[in-house]
Amino acid sequence: MKIERAGLEQVKQVAPLFDRYRQFYEQPTDEPRCREYLEQRLSNDESIVFLATEDTGQAIGFTQLYATFCSVDLIKRLVLYDLYVEADARRRGVAKALMDEALSFAKENGYERLTLETAVDNFPGQKLYEKEGWKKDNEFYTYHLSVT
Repeated sequence: MKIERAGLEQVKQVAPLFDRYRQFYEQPTDEPRCREYLEQRLSNDESIVFLATEDTGQAIGFTQLYATFCSVDLIKRLVLYDLYVEADARRRGVAKALMDEALSFAKENGYERLTLETAVDNFPGQKLYEKEGWKKDNEFYTYHLSVT
């Protein structure tokens, strides 16, 4: 398995994974829109994407990170927003490898914290995050307001 930072040249490999990730969260399939979204984020340096591939070059997983800040703690942080591994590649350490790559990137680039959100019923993900040392936030709620 190989983990590498994805650029525009890897969007064709990442987009199908991104589309299936969104379907996991009950979104309709829309691979062209996923491709466009990724191209925009990467072209504008608005996200960091890591791609996991088999030795054969087959894409099997990805993670997408967004840079932000914490004004309370006066630090830079990364949000690990998307993490997906193909069903037939799960339980082989792919998600952990992607998370480790995100952690290395954060350390090497002066970020002081990684954060993530996950569905309350994503028990396999929660188990992995906690095993890897991530701490569940029990102090804050997340609220959303649609502006469209």
